[in-house]
Amino acid sequence: MKALDGNPMTEEQLFDIEDLENDAQQLYEHWKIAVDMGQTPVRIDRFLAEKNPYQSRNRIQQAADSGFIHVNDKPVKSNYKVRPGDVITLMLDRPKHDTSIIAEDIPLEIVYEDNVLMVVNKPAGMVVHPGAGNFTGTLINAVAWHLRDLEGFDANDPEVGLVHRIDKDTSGLLVVAKTAAAKTALGKQFFNKTTRRSYNALVWGNLVEDTGTIEGNIARDPKNRLRMKVFPADSGIGKHAVTHYRVIERYGYTTLVECLLETGRTHQIRAHMKHIGHPLFADESYGGTEILRGQRSSTYRAFIQNCFKCCPRQALHAKTLGFVHPTTGRQMDFDSTWPHDFSGLIEKWRAYIKGTTQDTFAENK
Repeated sequence: MKALDGNPMTEEQLFDIEDLENDAQQLYEHWKIAVDMGQTPVRIDRFLAEKNPYQSRNRIQQAADSGFIHVNDKPVKSNYKVRPGDVITLMLDRPKHDTSIIAEDIPLEIVYEDNVLMVVNKPAGMVVHPGAGNFTGTLINAVAWHLRDLEGFDANDPEVGLVHRIDKDTSGLLVVAKTAAAKTALGKQFFNKTTRRSYNALVWGNLVEDTGTIEGNIARDPKNRLRMKVFPADSGIGKHAVTHYRVIERYGYTTLVECLLETGRTHQIRAHMKHIGHPLFADESYGGTEILRGQRSSTYRAFIQNCFKCCPRQALHAKTLGFVHPTTGRQMDFDSTWPHDFSGLIEKWRAYIKGTTQDTFAENK
């Protein structure tokens, strides 16, 4: 979905609505779109829900019925039928937030850098790009500072910058393109699935097989728009996704796995592991902050709580990244060490397993 300026519409631009009460006299335009001439008549709430994956239909209905959605400069209700050529505008009672990327002096762990690209190791807790609630302090703000003197690089230009993304609370490797040509070449590799990416994750439960493949379409969960859900491949819902996994170490109640992505969907590993009954450890959005396996003793519960304190985010790290260099044609492969919270968590489980017999875990698979 695009605004009339031709730029993709982001989550925060679409419905950044904290309060759906239209008390102010003055309204401010946040975005505007023109309906295609071939569009068949359809309710505006349904039309916008289909175009916008970030918002529920109920949320859109509230916005329309509160007078925030205008068609051809007039407010409409949620049952309005969209027609070809209509101009739909979101009008809110506050000015639009400035989403320009400002260079900020934030430390970066740069794994590799040359004249056309750089590979960085992102810490957990850092958002990669400004968005709703996170307009500063992001990875791209830090990149803008680092490259502030590079002629021709503009962090606000979508033709350069981040080639792919990882979640805020996932740590690990990312590649940044300094030139448009480099971003195009790298983007094609991600699209054609020729990049090499592996993640390390600690998941709940003792996986039965040492290796496996998870397939299932991924789309936003209708009951929670901030979470993704897996749907059958033939359902027509969501995008095709494939994750391959390999067991690295077993700790009885949890398992350390390597995940290889064949596709790159939002929350892919997190949603796929939840789908097969093995949510990522400490992943609050997908049920990983509950004690899903183990003993009922107070000692064990205390151990798990200490683990959560050690790594208070989903236990997921983008460990390796490989691609063909866009100008030299040489294969580039990078590896990263675990951050302290992830390595500390694994060490806790290794120490725990040494004092527990494997027989006690048989029924917890």
